[in-house]
Amino acid sequence: MPLVVPASSARPNNLTVDIADYKVSADPSAVLVTYALGSCIGVLVHDPVRRIGGLIHFMLPLSSANPQKARLRPAMFADTGVPALFESLYALGARKEDLVVRAAGGSNLHDTQGMFNIGKRNYTVLRKLLWKNHILIASEDVGGCRSRTVRLYVGSGEATVSSQGQEVPL
Repeated sequence: MPLVVPASSARPNNLTVDIADYKVSADPSAVLVTYALGSCIGVLVHDPVRRIGGLIHFMLPLSSANPQKARLRPAMFADTGVPALFESLYALGARKEDLVVRAAGGSNLHDTQGMFNIGKRNYTVLRKLLWKNHILIASEDVGGCRSRTVRLYVGSGEATVSSQGQEVPL
């Protein structure tokens, strides 16, 4: 079950998003962060008008691979987790037309021969899912053979991606 954080004016509040999970927040001091995005993908969504943000760290493209697990942990899969993330953002008041979407991950860390292409399949399913819902990705850092950490600063909407000791805007 995702954590929904109410708005407050508290000090910066780091919220870690674990693998196969997501979090949303309307707290402008919140920083949503997820680590070790390899073939997994992190999707960062921000409504700059209402200062609401969300982040998912999904592992696999399609829930049909394990429907029982998808019922228990929808954020494990792109096709169940990404819609759940958006619904949670809408429940906090976010509006689709104002959303800024970013993505990172989908690398080929442990599959250098391209046998399974999980990162590429994750990215393809994400793109199709967003395209079918008329949502564009504003920026992305996907593919390659490196792990990434992403952060979303809910108050400002700034996002960063870190890899190999360097942190840059996403």
